[in-house]
Amino acid sequence: MISLDPQQQTARTWFESLRDRICAEFEAIEAEAGSDARFHYMPWDREADGLAIGEGGGGGGVRGVMTGQIFEKVGVNVSTVGGQFAPDFAASIHGASEDPSFFATGISLVAHMANPHAPAVHMNTRFLVTTKRWFGGGADLNPPIPYQEDTDAFHARLRAACAPFGPDVYERYAKWAEDYFYIPHRGVHRGVGGVFYDHLECGDDAEFDRNFQLTQAVGDAFLDIFPQIVRRRMNLPFTEAEREEQLMWRGRYAEFNLVYDRGTLFGLKTGGNIDAILMSLPPLAKWS
Repeated sequence: MISLDPQQQTARTWFESLRDRICAEFEAIEAEAGSDARFHYMPWDREADGLAIGEGGGGGGVRGVMTGQIFEKVGVNVSTVGGQFAPDFAASIHGASEDPSFFATGISLVAHMANPHAPAVHMNTRFLVTTKRWFGGGADLNPPIPYQEDTDAFHARLRAACAPFGPDVYERYAKWAEDYFYIPHRGVHRGVGGVFYDHLECGDDAEFDRNFQLTQAVGDAFLDIFPQIVRRRMNLPFTEAEREEQLMWRGRYAEFNLVYDRGTLFGLKTGGNIDAILMSLPPLAKWS
C-alpha cells in the first residue's frame, strides 16, 4: 500500500475512469462485428509479486487484454506505484538525481488490429512525482497501410484538443512525436505521428489543474477519434500480401518498443509487471 495525496488520487482516479470508458468502447466495436470478445483483467501487486525495487516500494496495477475479431490484441493498463529508483536510473529521471524517491500513476494502451487497413495505435498519459511533479504522455497512429483521410482526422482531433492551451501547443507536441517515434537504425518513423509531451511541471495547484486538463483533453480526443477510424476500416477486404505487409510493419513496431521506448525502460527499471510492460508487443510479426 502507498499513500496518495489529493493530486495523486485525482490523477489516478481519472486514469482508471478513462480505462473503463476505452475498454467499454472497444468491446462495443467487437459486439458490432458479432464478436463476444471481452477484456480480461489481471491485477498485479509489486510487493506481493516480489516486484518492488528499493526501499518503500509498493503499489501495483491492472493489466487488461482483449483478443477479438477486430482487435487482434489490445492491452489497456493502469498502474499506481511508488518507491525509489536505482541510483544509475535516478540520474536519468527528471527531479530524481538528488532524491531517488518516486511516485507514478498512469494509463498505457496499445492496440494491434486484425485488419491491416485498420491502424494500430498507442496512447499513454501519466503523472509522476519526484522532487518535481509533472504530466507526460501522448497518442500516435501506426497504420501498416496509411490512409491520408485517417491521418488528417487523427491530427485534426488532437489539434482541437490542444487548442485551448495555446496557439503553438499542438505544433510543438506534434513535432515532439515526430522526433520521438523514429527508428534511427531503420531510418523510418514508426507511424504517422500524433502528439507527445513530457515534463509539464506542476509547481502549484494552478499548474496542476492546467496540465491535468490538457492530459484529460488528449485522452478524451483519443477516445473520440480512434473508434471512428476503426469503424471506417475494420470491415474492408484485404489480401494476403497486405497481411504480410502488416506483419513486417509490426516487426518495426516491436523493434522501437524494445530498443527506444521510454515507457518500456521505465517499467523494467521500476519493478513493473513484465506481462503488462510487454503487452505492447504484437501477437504476430515478421522479419526478413
